[in-house]
Amino acid sequence: MPNRHARRTIAPMPRAAILATLGVALLALPFVLYAGAFGLAGLATDLSGETRFYTTPLPTALIFAHMTTGAVATLLAPFQLIERIRTRRPRVHRALGYVTLAAAAITGIAGLLYIALKGTIGGPLMSAGFALYGALLLIAAANTVYHALDKNRAAHRVWALRLTVLALGSFLYRLHYWVWYAATGGAGSTPDFTGPFDLFNFAGFYLPYLVILELVLRTERT
Repeated sequence: MPNRHARRTIAPMPRAAILATLGVALLALPFVLYAGAFGLAGLATDLSGETRFYTTPLPTALIFAHMTTGAVATLLAPFQLIERIRTRRPRVHRALGYVTLAAAAITGIAGLLYIALKGTIGGPLMSAGFALYGALLLIAAANTVYHALDKNRAAHRVWALRLTVLALGSFLYRLHYWVWYAATGGAGSTPDFTGPFDLFNFAGFYLPYLVILELVLRTERT
C-alpha cells in the first residue's frame, strides 16, 4: 500500500537558516546554563532566602522543574532543525527529539499548574499571556510527535518549527528586556510588570514570531 504522505515534500533548510539557528542557540547558551543550574538548585536545595519562587513545596517543585526542563528544550530544539543531523544521524535526531518533546511537555504542564496555583507577579494579564504560551507549547509538542509517529514528514516539520519558536520563548522574553533596557533605560517597564512594555511582552515574546513563521510557511506553500 502506498504511503499516503509520499507525495508531500519537505523543503531543505537553507544554509543561512542553519547558521541563524546555531547563532540563536549560541546566543541563548548563557541563559540556558543559568536557568538550568538555577532550576536544579531550586529542586535540590532551600533557596527561600534567595528567590520569591521558593514557597510551599508543590509550587516550588513546579516552577523549578519548569526552569530545568525549559532550559533543556531551549538548548535542543534549534539543533533538531539541522538537516544534516536529520538525514545522516536519524537515530540521534529521534533520540534528541524525544528528549526535547518530553522537556517541552514538562515545561508547559509545570508552568500551567504553577500559574493555576500561584498566578504571576504581573497579575491576570500576565497569567493569561503565559498560560496561552504554555498551552501552545503543549499543542506544538503533541503535534510534533504525532506527525513523526504518523510519518507525515511535512506536517512534522511545520510543527517542529513552531515548537522551536516556542521553545526559544523564555530566552526571547528576557532578550526583549535586555535590548529594551539597553536602548531606553527601561522606559515603560515597572517592578510589578504593569508598564506598557511589560504588557506588550506578556505575549510579545512568542506571538509575533509565530505570525512571522506562519507567513513564511504560507509563502513556501504558494
